[in-house]
Amino acid sequence: MTQRYSTHLPGPSPWLRRLRGGTVAVAAAGTLMASAAGGTAVALPSAPPSTAARVPSPTPAPTAGGAVRDLTPAVQRQLDTTVRRVMGQAGIPGVSVGIWTPDKGQYVKSFGVADKNTRLPMRTGLFLRIGSETKTFTVTAMLQLVDRKKIGLDDPIGRYIAGVPNGNRITLRQLAGMRSGLFNYSADDAFYKALTSNPRRPFTPRQLLGYSFGHPVNFPPGAKFEYSNTNLILLGLVVEKISGQSLAGYIQQHILTPAGLTHTLFPTGSEFPRPHAQGYTNQTASGKVEDAADWNPSWGWAAGAMISTLQDMRVWARTVATGQLPSGKRLISPALQKQRLITPATPVPGAGYGLGIFKVQGWIGHNGSLPGYESLTVYLPQARATLVVLLNTDIDYRGQEPSTVLGEAITRIISPAHVFALPAAPAAR
Repeated sequence: MTQRYSTHLPGPSPWLRRLRGGTVAVAAAGTLMASAAGGTAVALPSAPPSTAARVPSPTPAPTAGGAVRDLTPAVQRQLDTTVRRVMGQAGIPGVSVGIWTPDKGQYVKSFGVADKNTRLPMRTGLFLRIGSETKTFTVTAMLQLVDRKKIGLDDPIGRYIAGVPNGNRITLRQLAGMRSGLFNYSADDAFYKALTSNPRRPFTPRQLLGYSFGHPVNFPPGAKFEYSNTNLILLGLVVEKISGQSLAGYIQQHILTPAGLTHTLFPTGSEFPRPHAQGYTNQTASGKVEDAADWNPSWGWAAGAMISTLQDMRVWARTVATGQLPSGKRLISPALQKQRLITPATPVPGAGYGLGIFKVQGWIGHNGSLPGYESLTVYLPQARATLVVLLNTDIDYRGQEPSTVLGEAITRIISPAHVFALPAAPAAR
């Protein structure tokens, strides 16, 4: 079996399994477009409980100004056809897609099944694991502490956490921007064997760091970009140490509640609210496809453990990209948001990575991948457009993650000047 628990593995995202490396991805100006059938272009200027039983059923987010109209029937038909085609080609069991624009309408649909055994259909209100999109929440928490003058972005991690290789040189900024040089624990062979031999076992943050710190650093701090889940484990520990709260408790109180994300949670174990989709992966000891819904996501912790829904991620897409809540209030200051969105280039053409957030051909956000699940949550500022894709498999299609394949196919229709694409990066070193 090919080991894929490296850059994102599992879950903590993919934003690239293959991405290892720093220009600002400059977005071209232009109007978001959706190609209609027949060749016409249409301008498109959109407290977690401890157990599943206590989580209310998801409900659609209210819309200001009354009902929101749908995209034109022609555009909907083209999207329907495209999503179904990609699902068939990539073997995706189920997917929910949300597109929201302020002027031309919305598209919110589910396709396929949430459970291959019962054939329960996929629905837009189901809970799914969001993998490395967790990083956007963890980095937001860290930036809030910077705003409160509790920590500094350019403080060395060794000031807060002992025993980190190069800890006196690696800064919090470099950790958030994936430029620390620390070995990615999810690429460690011993970790991989431990996880695949018993995917329901819990891991502690210190255990995860142990898998990383047993390796030499890959490069001096700040020398280049390399995606590493280790960075986020360290930032999660910093949030806990400085705030005096658990990371889950801090994120709930200071991010989820203010943002009104009532169907998003940071699980402390393997709990998974209902109704949820089952998730299918081949990242198993045998290499055979298994249902990963009850696997313990603690191995991803601050890098990839969270759970959410389509409507909550719609709200979060704009919030994390702009720094502004629907209420008009802010989670972090404008000055820090500006720093967050400085996205030096990576080895992937058109893709830059800032502080726990990427910019790919103008789309700002993050993706996620955990065994059985993938997600993509992005926002295009020029058009004030939001795209969210949630699916219940992480099995690659021709070497690409299915969320990337869907994101590219959908944006070729709705934003041909801004196609979300993550081509393979050059080999590292």
